[in-house]
Formats: sequence, C-alpha cells, structure tokens
Amino acid sequence: MDRDRPGIRPGQAPGTPVDTRRVRRRADDESRPGPARYGGDVSAQPVPSPVPGRRLPAVEERSAGGIVVDVQEGLALIAIIARRNRAGRVEWCLPKGHVEPGETLVETAAREVAEETGIVGRVLVELGTIDYWFATSNKRVHKFVHHYLLEATGGELSIENDPDHEAIDVAWMRLDEVHRRLTFPNERRIAQAAWNRLAGTA
Repeated sequence: MDRDRPGIRPGQAPGTPVDTRRVRRRADDESRPGPARYGGDVSAQPVPSPVPGRRLPAVEERSAGGIVVDVQEGLALIAIIARRNRAGRVEWCLPKGHVEPGETLVETAAREVAEETGIVGRVLVELGTIDYWFATSNKRVHKFVHHYLLEATGGELSIENDPDHEAIDVAWMRLDEVHRRLTFPNERRIAQAAWNRLAGTA
C-alpha cells in the first residue's frame, strides 16, 4: 500500500491526493470525543407500539467501526461492505459490529473493520456517533454506533473472515465519491467528517 504519495493541502478540492502523514499529525488520542453525534439512522425500523398496559424495558447497546483509508495512485480510498436487509435489498455501508466482552471501542472498531473488509488498520481519531432506537419482542434498544478513522496498514479486501457472514461484498471506493454509494445519510455524514479530517478543515 502506498504511503509516500504527495498529499492534499487544506482547502484543496476532493479528488486531489491525500497525505497520510497529515493524518498522522492530526490524529488525536483515541479517547478524544468526536463531533456532535448524529441521530436517527434511517436503517432503524419504527419502534412498534407496546401491548396495551405493558411498557417494554429499555436497554442500551454499543457498536463500533469506521472508515479505513488507504492511498492508491494518489487518491484516498475507503473500504465499504454490502449486505442484504430483511427485505432482501442490498445496502452499502461502513463496517461495524458489537463490542465484545473486555474490548474498548477502539479495539472493537479495528477488529470489526478487519473482519468485515480484510483490511488491517490503525485507529487514528473518532469521527462521530450515530444513535437510534429499535424494538424487539421484549425490549426497546437505544443503539449507539461509534465511528473511527483508521489508516490501512495491511491486508487485502475479503469478506471470508466475517464471523456473522453478513457482508456479501466489499470494495474500495474513493472517499470523495463514496456518498454516491453509501445507503444511509448518517454514514454519508461520517464519510464527510473523514474527508474534513484528511483535508485539514475539521
């Protein structure tokens, strides 16, 4: 993977080369809070009305994932995955998944990106958090998904290591064009936050 390409400077238009050295210089401590969280993921189904006289208990769940960036031929590319929703339609989205016992959010983000895309990455900074509600038959769930910016350090595109077998495809997409492919508006905003970080405008 190319690490020595010339990079973009603040204010340059999308599509110009990206300097991963700038990413490193701008990478803050992983614990630094991200920008204001984005609420209401359109992928969430409306919360059904509870049975009359019965209020479902509410629980909180957290997941993590993010945008892993590689520079190829002077362009910033990110790895995204395709999956099928319950209706059978294909959705293109960012890699993410549940936090395993004993994991930090940063560790989860790196693991999920590697499992779902095949790309090993180093977490640089938090980009933002998406939150939404959904319901099961016995509870209401407030879901938080923490997204991080990662620098690709190795690996090859593959979905073979996805333990849940949810991903059906994986692809590199130009960061300045990925908004045309990502299904959900909130993930498109996360991608924009990544671009702003790389361009030095965040």
